[in-house]
Amino acid sequence: MEQKNNSTNPTDKPNKPAKRMPNIPKRPQKTPKFNIFWVYAAIIIGLIAVNFLFNSDNAQQVSYSTFEKEMLIPGDVQKIISYKADDIVKAEVYIKDAKKEDPKYKKYQNKTGFGNSKGPMVVFNAASPDQLDRLLKESQVNVPAENQIKAEPVSKSNAWAGVFINIILPLLLFAGLWIFMMRRMSGGGGGGGGQIFNIGKSKATLFDKESQVNITFNDVAGLTEAKQEVMEIVDFLKNPKRYTNLGGKIPKGALLVGSPGTGKTLLAKAVAGEAQVPFFSLSGSDFVEMFVGVGASRVRDLFKQAKDKAPCIIFIDEIDAIGRARGKGNMMGGNDERENTLNQLLVEMDGFGTDSGIIIMAATNRADVLDNALLRPGRFDRQIYVDMPDINERKEIFNVHLKPIKLEDNIDINFLAKQTPGFSGADIANLCNEAALIAARKGHESVTKQDFLDAVDRIIGGLEKKNKIITKEEKRAIAFHEAGHATVSWLLPHAHPLIKVTIVPRGQSLGAAWYLPEERSITTTEQILDEMCATMGGRAAEKITFGKISTGALSDLEKVTKQAYAMVSMYGLNDKLGNISYYDSRGQESFTKPYSEATARIIDEEASKIIEEQYARALQILADNQENLGKLAEKLLTSEVIFKEDLEEIFGKRPSDNEGTELLAENVPFENVTPSEVPTLENKDLPNNNNTGVSH
Repeated sequence: MEQKNNSTNPTDKPNKPAKRMPNIPKRPQKTPKFNIFWVYAAIIIGLIAVNFLFNSDNAQQVSYSTFEKEMLIPGDVQKIISYKADDIVKAEVYIKDAKKEDPKYKKYQNKTGFGNSKGPMVVFNAASPDQLDRLLKESQVNVPAENQIKAEPVSKSNAWAGVFINIILPLLLFAGLWIFMMRRMSGGGGGGGGQIFNIGKSKATLFDKESQVNITFNDVAGLTEAKQEVMEIVDFLKNPKRYTNLGGKIPKGALLVGSPGTGKTLLAKAVAGEAQVPFFSLSGSDFVEMFVGVGASRVRDLFKQAKDKAPCIIFIDEIDAIGRARGKGNMMGGNDERENTLNQLLVEMDGFGTDSGIIIMAATNRADVLDNALLRPGRFDRQIYVDMPDINERKEIFNVHLKPIKLEDNIDINFLAKQTPGFSGADIANLCNEAALIAARKGHESVTKQDFLDAVDRIIGGLEKKNKIITKEEKRAIAFHEAGHATVSWLLPHAHPLIKVTIVPRGQSLGAAWYLPEERSITTTEQILDEMCATMGGRAAEKITFGKISTGALSDLEKVTKQAYAMVSMYGLNDKLGNISYYDSRGQESFTKPYSEATARIIDEEASKIIEEQYARALQILADNQENLGKLAEKLLTSEVIFKEDLEEIFGKRPSDNEGTELLAENVPFENVTPSEVPTLENKDLPNNNNTGVSH
């Protein structure tokens, strides 16, 4: 017998093993992608099933005799609905709500307790509609015809329509509302509510090569100094080596500060159009959300996107929405979310992980409320003040906004610029549009000079109300009131030059005196006192003429009171109090007074003294010129509107014409620019329509 050798011999060839497949990882089987809409569909189907299972179809079948004895004869039936089912007629019986609690009906209710609250109580059969009507009539033979219960025939399709309207349609509306809300919470994307966490993403609008802004610095009129500052930032982004070779660093942030309508946002749009780099634009309120932590999350996401696009510019409009000083007005943690957003913004602007190549621009008209940490060097290095335009800048702004308007040939833009002191760029744009609308309303083929002057009247004074009911006595009081303003301002050397006086009601005023303020950088004590005296001229004229005063000086008193308190407590123009100012430019002492009660008493006494002195001064001036005052008032009653030429005819040339009227290009009879005050005879608080061009 052959013995098998199990020893291993290196010379022997081993048996060839069976071929084995490599260990290839199994490809995971694709599972159906989950969609939240399947959940919605399951909910809808379940609700429909519940409504169908526990609704009217569960009503018990009874015989006609049972129905007649227990329900019809006792008068418990509310209505009967019949419909054809196969070869018979089914009648559904509805019981009155007040009778459903009767113990005899408990046996007809579903054991589950669902379904019969609004549906039929029982169902019985009849051979035909005629037989059903005959049986009901025989059972109610002793009941008056108008009170008999009759069957209401409906088709089966109508029954199904009722089911659809009452059951299916509300469910579909509910499901649609639910889907709409989930899609809104997910930011409008697909996939249901899975993207609800996108609420922490930044809402900044990106302007890049695909979505360039068409506005350039050529579209921004005026703002010469501000444009020079931001143009340097744009130049650095285009030619960085020009600055880095000298060791310089571009400011990390630039804050545009100015009054509303001066062009801060427009300047930022011009930067976006000129820079040719990615530009992120958003508002300070975009960080604010009802959910805790969303603001800080959006700040982080904004800077993450900006780092991916660097070099770029981030522009935050109305930054005071999140940049207010921390720790003020913090009532029980009410400002924690806003402060967390500000803290994250501070860290991103100048923290350990800050990368270069991101420039922050922001705009606000409330720089005084911003946190000090936001304004320090390294964050907003530069504060660029965008002031109200002067006369030359207003001319440039008019040139921009008048381009699309069809003008008459002799329009003088210099004249328009001189007639709009204190107007911002937005005001001038509105003025040009209003003039075009007035010209169209009048049927003009082009916009005339008079249309612009009417537009100034409309914007500042309001709409004319010639149909306003005013008695003769009130109209006479208004005329002398306005004549008093005109007389005193004409005779005082430092008062603003008078342009026009009217007693035609306009807006909330019953009359107004219009002036052309000088464009001053500073105001002297004499100028303020003369303006106060002219303001008190209206009440003084009433006192001298009628021996009594009215409520028509409300806005006059408001104006002079503010001026008097400003002289005493802010500008240091009072001899008794001295060179002291209690003005708080940062607004940090809003709840406390920085002076004692004794000083407060002195301030009140000195302010009252100044006002009464100017009132007595106005009385004396009008007493010396009472005859001319009467002539001016009578002329005003006759024509309702008087101009500079009318005052020259009565009083002669104004002594200060060579000082204050050099702004007037020509003597145009309708040079109405700004109402110095708006007197009224109504005893209510009215807004102060003082010209913003007057220095305070």
